Amino acid sequence: MKIYSTSQIKNIALVGGSKSGKTLLAEAMSFNSGIITRRGTIEDSNTLSDYREIEIDRKSSVVSSLLYAECNDKKINIIDVPGFPDFQGELISAFSAVEAAVVIVNAQIGVEVGTEIAFRNAERMNVPLIMAINQLDHEKANFDEQVKALKDNFGEKITVIQYPVNAGVGFDSFVDLIMQKMYKYPKGGGKAQIVDIPDSEKDKVEELRLKLVENAASGADDLMEKYFDSGDLTIEEVRRGLRLGIAARTVFPILSISAKENIGVDRMIEFFTNNVPSPNEALYGLTYKANNEKAQYDEKKDPVLFVFKTANESHIGEITYIKVLEGEIATGADVINSANASKERISQICVNSGKNRVTVDKAVAGDIISTIKLKDVKLNSTLTAVKNQGVVVNPIVFPEPIYSIAIKAVNSAEDEKLGAALNDYTAHDPSLHYEIAKEAKQTIVKGMGELHINILKWYLDNVYKVQVEFFAPKIPYRETITKSAEASYRHKKQSGGAGQFAEVYLYIQPYTEGMAKQTKYPIRGTETIELPWGGKLIFNNCIVGGAIDARFMPAILKGIMEKMEEGPLTGSYARDIVVNVYDGKMHPVDSNEMAFKLAGRNAFKEAFKSAGPKILEPIYDLTVSVPADLMGGVMTDLQGRRAIVMGMDTEGNYQVIKAKAPLAQMHRYSTSLSSLTSGRGMFSMKYAEYQAVPTDVQGDLLKAYEETTKDED
Repeated sequence: MKIYSTSQIKNIALVGGSKSGKTLLAEAMSFNSGIITRRGTIEDSNTLSDYREIEIDRKSSVVSSLLYAECNDKKINIIDVPGFPDFQGELISAFSAVEAAVVIVNAQIGVEVGTEIAFRNAERMNVPLIMAINQLDHEKANFDEQVKALKDNFGEKITVIQYPVNAGVGFDSFVDLIMQKMYKYPKGGGKAQIVDIPDSEKDKVEELRLKLVENAASGADDLMEKYFDSGDLTIEEVRRGLRLGIAARTVFPILSISAKENIGVDRMIEFFTNNVPSPNEALYGLTYKANNEKAQYDEKKDPVLFVFKTANESHIGEITYIKVLEGEIATGADVINSANASKERISQICVNSGKNRVTVDKAVAGDIISTIKLKDVKLNSTLTAVKNQGVVVNPIVFPEPIYSIAIKAVNSAEDEKLGAALNDYTAHDPSLHYEIAKEAKQTIVKGMGELHINILKWYLDNVYKVQVEFFAPKIPYRETITKSAEASYRHKKQSGGAGQFAEVYLYIQPYTEGMAKQTKYPIRGTETIELPWGGKLIFNNCIVGGAIDARFMPAILKGIMEKMEEGPLTGSYARDIVVNVYDGKMHPVDSNEMAFKLAGRNAFKEAFKSAGPKILEPIYDLTVSVPADLMGGVMTDLQGRRAIVMGMDTEGNYQVIKAKAPLAQMHRYSTSLSSLTSGRGMFSMKYAEYQAVPTDVQGDLLKAYEETTKDED
């Protein structure tokens, strides 16, 4: 295929709700530009985008697909992005590689959670937006209502470029306000007949075009002056103003289409070629770490490549998706991985059309390509020519997971196999994490929601062939004391030969930050231990008169630490305690380190039980964003989770609730919030502190622990 220059390249992402029709639009765009000769369908499982086994099985997109179209001597790289909120990682990855996003809006449903997520992330990442109201052929299509909803949610930047003349069953015509013509399509779609606007539409055209010209004029000072002087702009001036406004994110144009019927898609492609900024025209985009400056996409510079996505596909293996930021890259070229200074060879350069790939000899700055067989290249890697070695692109920042679940292999013999599978899977899905929780003795998987975890399970079942089970993660409780207490313990053992003897007296107190040193017993030495699990242990040597040799103090401390790692109440870590060793006895022959370790451990255990022991639970700062009309149900649910509301704020049409909530009550909260808000609610959590659990909760935890230890006995 032809090698396009930077100024001929347009990069877009198709985003929006899960049923808005992105995959069929990508299919229609490929068909209209002659990439394919027949359009596939979701029902027949033969679309270019949804070619993976899981997508065929589910009848919906799970992974972003890269495609392209050609028109007006321009190449349009298209990333078809899954619409479910759980796949936000794919959305963020796609946004990093394009100069504009096309938000597909279902003409029946309008603004969905996928629409809102796309807008929110586009705003954060400064991605220009174009709107396409799709499915205008449906009997319940309502264009005017959806335009109003878009303006209500996202403001007056929303600008109608096209509107349907006969939305609903039989839809075949729309008015284009730029061209000031009506486009009428034959049955089955295809090439439009361009005709004059009917007299019946002229009043509406005048009203809508006035707003369009106003918004286009705001794109440049000279256009604004011309508009003030003459009250109108030419077609070319409107196009230039729109192009500038789209790049600056001051205009969000609305187009009218039916992807399924292939109506308006040809005109949409033409609109993209005229109005989407080329990479070297874009105002925003990927930046370099050294100076935080945007890549310039200069074809004459030495090559700089950025890996924005990786995948592992059957029959192919590892695929690396690359945005060329500077220069050009040719097949067989050697590049340096900035992460580890290793050399990589670009053995193949592919232009993707979903499941189909076309090899080319080279690619220039601004293009999006894929390659295979790179040795040690990961997501967010920067690859450069030797002259550019050390250049690093700022990495893509992915959203933090909000849903946690414990996982284990059904067959324990496959634990190692499960670990390898998780390691491989998470390498390609940066919004899904896993960790081995030492304290809980569980493997914890963290994702963006229950669907995200279900997708992982599908892969484990069908690709990695590991059967797994999921469980609620154990809560990392802590144990502490609320008052002072004393205890002693004598360890004595005689079993022939050398015996064991040690006696230890302890006085323990609650530790608080900034507390004064106690004076009940004189302190001869202090050791402050910052505990790995949080909090402190203050260990004071208060021995006088040589009752216990100093050489045995480390053994006593070791015994206490062992018990703090397995708290006396529930086996959870203990924290924030002052231990004073003030007396004891030893034997000149039978005393040794083991004896004092056991005596210290048991004396601490006894003192702990008499010191008003308390279980602490992790408390998280919770931020919940919900539509104002759905606040009631969300607030009631939070109260049922023992959450304490700290305040509320307003962001657009959303109410933001700030609360503190115990982690123990937040399992599957993402699922509950989605159910309460029809998927429109969002939340984030961040660890805040440990607080004492209520008395009734502590009683339940103690009872549950007793039952567990009884079963183990």
